[in-house]
Amino acid sequence: MTAYTYTTSPPRKPTHSGKPKHTKAWLIPTAAIPALGTALVPGGPGWQGALVLAVFAAAVGAWVLTSLDDTWIALAAVAVLAVAGVLAPADLFATLGADLVWLLIAAFVLAAGLTGSGLVDRFVAMVPARARSVRGLAHLSTVALVVSSLVVPSTSGRAALAVPVFTALAGALPRMVKALSVLFPTVVLLSAVSTLIGAGTHLVADQLLREATGDGIGFLRWLLLGLPLAVVSSHLAAEVVLRLFTTREDRRERFDLRAEFPPRGPWTRTERFAAVTIGAVLVLWCTEPWHGLPPALVGLVGALAMCVPPHRVTTGTALKTVPWSLLLFTAATAALGGALVASGAAAWVADVALSPVRGAPAWVVLMAVIVVSTAAHLAVQSRSARSSVLVPVVIPLATATGLAPAAAVFASTAAAGFCHTLTSSAKPVALFSGIDGVPTYSSRDLLRLSKVLAPLHVVVVAVFALLVWPSLGLPLVP
Repeated sequence: MTAYTYTTSPPRKPTHSGKPKHTKAWLIPTAAIPALGTALVPGGPGWQGALVLAVFAAAVGAWVLTSLDDTWIALAAVAVLAVAGVLAPADLFATLGADLVWLLIAAFVLAAGLTGSGLVDRFVAMVPARARSVRGLAHLSTVALVVSSLVVPSTSGRAALAVPVFTALAGALPRMVKALSVLFPTVVLLSAVSTLIGAGTHLVADQLLREATGDGIGFLRWLLLGLPLAVVSSHLAAEVVLRLFTTREDRRERFDLRAEFPPRGPWTRTERFAAVTIGAVLVLWCTEPWHGLPPALVGLVGALAMCVPPHRVTTGTALKTVPWSLLLFTAATAALGGALVASGAAAWVADVALSPVRGAPAWVVLMAVIVVSTAAHLAVQSRSARSSVLVPVVIPLATATGLAPAAAVFASTAAAGFCHTLTSSAKPVALFSGIDGVPTYSSRDLLRLSKVLAPLHVVVVAVFALLVWPSLGLPLVP
């Protein structure tokens, strides 16, 4: 291994064969019109709430049933609400300058600085060189991907980082290609829960929770709650992948990859400065309760520091790696979710959803939230879109059933991180399904994985929500 090229920008949206999605667009009004009709229902959400529901239903339908760009759909939805007077234009534009957007911008610039310094190259070369068996390689790769979730925002960015390593391993271990191709996107997706910047959906969920209750989760608390879950679920997933896609003989095979991944020599001055910069940012993020500086401001200062010598990236180069479409989509879905809450539509939907479990214990409601959130990727492919669907409903549902809203939102967001069933379920899955020159996995392989991993994921999230997180300061009931 000599040199790799990395990117933190999301891969291109996959194309799918078969009947074009736009031929099903006529189904969108069948969801929007009944939603608008809820204004006439006794005890319904009112005209404002019904309009928000109709626009929201149309947006979800467009995400699922058409090939239109997800960001365009989200922006069109909030523009309609603003023109209708449901969403104040000032509130709409404020989301574009919200802390979550600035935090993501800073995180992408920091990631570009790490990549430009060569530190990422050094790190990814070190991991496979230390492995001596298939199981060791799987778990060392898992550790590396979990660590990457702390500094590289967006699952698609981390998947792009992993592709060159995977292709090098595919050449060295051809019998392990399918297992490794399944392992990398699986761990990328499950490890995202480790930190607030692990996925844009976390920032959306945190902002909606803060707007609804006056208190969010924050970087340090999210890290304390999410990192243990990320470690446990990722390593369990690695074992599942090994059991499903390797033989006993494969797992017993010994090898030495140091020739393919030679050591890089002493750290350079640029690498040391990059490590110090990102380390300082992480420490300041984790100590926010003591110094009071917002994470977005800390990230901005760190991003500025990453763009001056001896770092090897300039401001212009770093900003080119920022996926602006993703930022607009995140801001728009946050505004859409906020409109659901402010209009009372989310509370009405939660009240309707509550009827089957009314009077049930809080843990039963929590289990229902976890199961629905885990399965939501089958209907809504974007993680941020799933948050804008689930979180506004989960908050009033939790309040009505005696659940702590923060516990319900965190469990829902963690559960929604499972999106492995279809190639179109998540960008990392799509990316690894179509790597040039390397045969990876089929749709049948993904279904085989999901049959085992989905129930396991539900159980793991439930165990953490009921037993682990309360001991870490996230009680099940207020």
